[in-house]
Amino acid sequence: MIFNFTDLKKSLFKRTLKKLTNYITEPNSSLTDEEFIIKEISSFKSSVKRKTMLDGERYYEGKHDILTRQRTVIGKDGELEVVKNLPNNRIVDNQYKKMVVQKSNYLFGKPLTIQCDNAEYAKILKQFINKKFMSTLKAVSEDALNCGIGYLFPMYDNFGNFVFRRFRPWEIIPYWKDNEHTELEYFIRIYNSIGKDGKTLEKAEIYDEKGISYFELQSGTLFDMNGKRLKLTGAEHIPYFSVDGNGYNWTKIPLIPFKYNSKEIPLIKMVKSLQDGLNLIESNFQNQMEEDPRNTILVVVNYDGENLGEFRKNLSTYGAVKVRTIDGKGGDLKTLQVEVNAENYKSIIALFKKAIIENAMGYDAKDDRLNGNPNEMNIQSMYSDIDLDANGMETEFQASFDEVKWFIDMHLYNIGLGDFEDEKVEIILNRDMMINESEIIKNINNSVGILSDETLIAQHPWVNDVQTELSRLKAQNNEEQYAFAFNQNVDKGSGDS
Repeated sequence: MIFNFTDLKKSLFKRTLKKLTNYITEPNSSLTDEEFIIKEISSFKSSVKRKTMLDGERYYEGKHDILTRQRTVIGKDGELEVVKNLPNNRIVDNQYKKMVVQKSNYLFGKPLTIQCDNAEYAKILKQFINKKFMSTLKAVSEDALNCGIGYLFPMYDNFGNFVFRRFRPWEIIPYWKDNEHTELEYFIRIYNSIGKDGKTLEKAEIYDEKGISYFELQSGTLFDMNGKRLKLTGAEHIPYFSVDGNGYNWTKIPLIPFKYNSKEIPLIKMVKSLQDGLNLIESNFQNQMEEDPRNTILVVVNYDGENLGEFRKNLSTYGAVKVRTIDGKGGDLKTLQVEVNAENYKSIIALFKKAIIENAMGYDAKDDRLNGNPNEMNIQSMYSDIDLDANGMETEFQASFDEVKWFIDMHLYNIGLGDFEDEKVEIILNRDMMINESEIIKNINNSVGILSDETLIAQHPWVNDVQTELSRLKAQNNEEQYAFAFNQNVDKGSGDS
């Protein structure tokens, strides 16, 4: 929905914006101490928390630690030395990404359902919580899984549209008012951009109740947009949006956190060591398979001539070696080979994959319980772990949906569409899980007369929009009643004649 400022009277904004915003009266207000800001940015960039966030994103993209692995041997001094003449496979079996995609799609793979007694308000909400919003929300859910927390930023774009923008978690330094991390005091955003000369610029933005301040960070020093160095004298605040040339701010810090869990612990912390172990065992297996007789241990008996390096080179080149007699003793060449038992590797790989699924609280789509025609109890048993984890994630996201609703309500109030702040809305996440549809439909039929039609329709596996389905049923019943009444009148008329 477009926030078209020019179509509204200035007096209307003076009246309505009081509920939503604080009018900007001081264009230049003091900024938090420069040294403190620089210190906080430096601490965050080198923190374990940010490193873990980047690890989660890196592993999701398939950039695992195994890719930098080198083959080593014990050198003459007893220290490990890198060797380049041995197979060095670096296999990435990305089970971690599979778990992230599985969890994200489980909760957000289907459209959200909006339930509200006010049908007109529910219709308006759907203009904001649309397909584009769902795409953004799904990306934020992946951020929450990879980094422990994801962020949405409510804003107006260049065309006056009210939208929600995704902020990367490793770019955000939040400052909370409480230990539970429920309300923000302000936050800092750091990111890199490319300048006109092609050089990478490090940007910093500070968001507080007075607006946004923009800076560049150069060699540990903050510079404002005019290229002037800050010397504790303050910086200009840009309002979050403007109306008729006047700047306004939200009465809340416009950043909505979406947490994976209450502790903001990312999924990567639970499975990284297991994922590394799986990559290592598969790489080692491939290395063992590639170590053919030309790369195995050779035992040379009574052979003189080249040194061992030259000997191995000639052997690799020609595939043969001459062995001759020395002092009347027979020469010989033998090999020592370690037989690779593939079954052992397969067992260990299976154990690693199972451990990753269990520690990530996911499910195995190849579970034995799905053989044949699984009943609902077997399916629920297979989904029990991911359901427990999804329940906690949904609880955190529902609290964030309240913040999303608040910013939408304030926008609607601003443009004169009404005050919907007190409207009760339930946003239902339709989980994407395998179900036994016939069994569920049978249970719904058995509940007719016990539960309301709306509750039964909401549980039906074929229904995505409850309100639309109720409207269709109402229209269908009206048509049937009309047809019945018409036929009754026709029958009476026939009888009279």
